[in-house]
Amino acid sequence: MAIPGFGEIAEQLRRSTVLVLSGARGNGSGVIWSADGAIITNAHVARSSQMRVQLWDGREFDAAVASRDIRRDLAELRVNAANLPAAPVADSSQLRPGELAIAIGNPLGFVGALTTGVIHAVGPLHPFGAQPWVQADVHLAPGNSGGPLADARGRVIGINTMVAGRLALAVPSNAVTNFLASDPVDAWLGVSGAPVRVPRPGTRAKAFGLVLLEVEPDSPAANASLLPGDILLGTGEKSFASLDDLATALQGSGPRLVRLAFLRGNYERFRQVTVQLGAQRVPRSAAAA
Repeated sequence: MAIPGFGEIAEQLRRSTVLVLSGARGNGSGVIWSADGAIITNAHVARSSQMRVQLWDGREFDAAVASRDIRRDLAELRVNAANLPAAPVADSSQLRPGELAIAIGNPLGFVGALTTGVIHAVGPLHPFGAQPWVQADVHLAPGNSGGPLADARGRVIGINTMVAGRLALAVPSNAVTNFLASDPVDAWLGVSGAPVRVPRPGTRAKAFGLVLLEVEPDSPAANASLLPGDILLGTGEKSFASLDDLATALQGSGPRLVRLAFLRGNYERFRQVTVQLGAQRVPRSAAAA
C-alpha cells in the first residue's frame, strides 16, 4: 500500500539520523532528539566518554556522553551545535500490532539505509527481562544500533538495539523520555561480556558469571586492572544471577565505589576488586568542546 509523501517522510528521518563514529570497534547510529544538540543512541554504541558524530550533510562534531543507562541500553550524547533537525517523537504506548515501522541507520557502512516492516508487539520478551521492547520485523544489521525506529508519519517510536530471532528489538520512545527526565547516571564499567556457567568447587552446581570479552582502555574496569577473560561473579554483598544484576549493581550517580568478585584463571580462587564509577560526568547543559 502506497503511503502519500513517504519519500519526504523517509528523507526527513534520514536527516535526523546520525552516524556515531566509535573508532576501530565499529560505528553505530543515533537520532537527533533536540535541536540544541541532544542525540540518543545505545549505551553499547557510546562506549567511550568522547566520540564523534557525523550528520546527514557530512558535518562532524565531537560528542560527549551526558548520561548512560546500561539497563535500558541508552545513552545521551551532546554536541556543540544548534538548529539541528530533531526527529518528532510518538507515544510508544499507543502502538498496535500491524502498524508500519521504518528503521533508518548505518549498517555495514551504508549511511542512511532504510528498511520497513510491521510492528509485531510491544512488551517484555523472554529472556531479556521485564523491560518492554518494540518488536518489529524490520531488517537490522551491525551499524543500525542506536538509530530510530519510526511510524508511518516519521515519528520515532523506539531506538533500534538488537535482533532476536527474526525480530528487531527497539527501546520504546517512552522509555527514552523517562531516561531523559531522570537524574543522570553513569553506570559505565567499560566492558563487553557474555554469560557463562561456572563450576562451583566440590559440587556439581554451576554459578552464573559474566566472562569479559573486551575491556575498554582508560575505563573504570581497566583502571581496576580487570582483564579480558576475567569472570565477574557478583558484588561483595550478592552473587549475580543474571545480566540485570550487574546492571543494578552499577546504577547510580556521581563518584562511587563498587566491589566486584571475579575469577581469573582458577575456578577455585575467588578474587575481589574495587571499581571507581562515575568519576567524570558531563552535565546535560554542557556540550563537547
